[in-house]
Amino acid sequence: MPIIEVRGLYKTFETKDATVEALKNINFTVEEGDIYGIIGMSGAGKSTLVRCLNFLEVPTEGQVIVEGKDLGEMTPPDLRELRSSIGMIFQSFNLLMQCSVIDNVCFPLTIHGVSKRDARKKAKELLRTVGLEDKAKAYPAQLSGGQMQRVAIARALACDPKILLCDEATSALDPQTTHQILELLRRINRDTGITIIIITHSMNVVREICHNVAIVEAGEIVEDGLVEEIFAHPKSRAAKRLIVEGKDPDYYDEALEDSTENPALDTLMENRRIRIVFTTNSSYEPVIANMILTFNEPVNILYAATKDIGGVARGEMILGLSTDPEVFARQVAYLEERGLAVEDITDLGWPLEGRSY
Repeated sequence: MPIIEVRGLYKTFETKDATVEALKNINFTVEEGDIYGIIGMSGAGKSTLVRCLNFLEVPTEGQVIVEGKDLGEMTPPDLRELRSSIGMIFQSFNLLMQCSVIDNVCFPLTIHGVSKRDARKKAKELLRTVGLEDKAKAYPAQLSGGQMQRVAIARALACDPKILLCDEATSALDPQTTHQILELLRRINRDTGITIIIITHSMNVVREICHNVAIVEAGEIVEDGLVEEIFAHPKSRAAKRLIVEGKDPDYYDEALEDSTENPALDTLMENRRIRIVFTTNSSYEPVIANMILTFNEPVNILYAATKDIGGVARGEMILGLSTDPEVFARQVAYLEERGLAVEDITDLGWPLEGRSY
């Protein structure tokens, strides 16, 4: 059952010099209990979008429907009441630095008129949930970034929301702490059934926790669907760039500096490049070795790794194939006949700038 429906949403900002279309014709649905990712590069419009979901930003046009209620038709008091069922956490934590951890968690409960005794009881339960019961009397300045984000999660859950919006909630954290926070969110989703929407620029975050994802580029959703399907068969250029995130290893960077004196590297850069994804059924045959023997053509392995997609290991490789269009087409057909998902990523360029494997 849909808990959020977004229909024909536009958001325009008027500046001194121009009109900026931040969002254009956004349409998507989030099912109750889902962990839904919204991913895009900086400036794509994803943070504006998440703020439209609770009407902190009022859309210029379109509808946001939460639990069957059109937010645009609600009175201010009704809208404030509905917002209590939508928790939100941010990249910057937004904790009250002069208040203790337990007082931070109590804050939204106090605003809603809950007695001090009941608020503290609920806050202690939430701190136990996020693993910080021993930090109740500490202050935010005494905590690590991961601990502060756990406090922010506990505070966001204080009023028993049905939806939790996470706006770049792990961007300020190191990889290990990011993993711990994502595991916490996954457990909360499993134990409570809360619907979680994660705004991020990292495909690693989406791969680790999300069931469905929408990819935003220049204010528009260019692709959406199951994470595993988009990982295996990205259709849009934006999806391909987000999935193939990284540049080649250091030895390749060093070689690039001497490319004018390295004919072999020039040939590598001219190759048609593809990305292949191995499923369970396609991981036993030595496909690459057999393809080299079949076509008597060299294959350059530019990148190989295993990624966890919703708890299932999926292998992926980036290969440099023949520059001959006919041979290239036959090589791709050979791989597809063996059950491999194949994407031509030649047009993305290589190495991909600004990323690291």
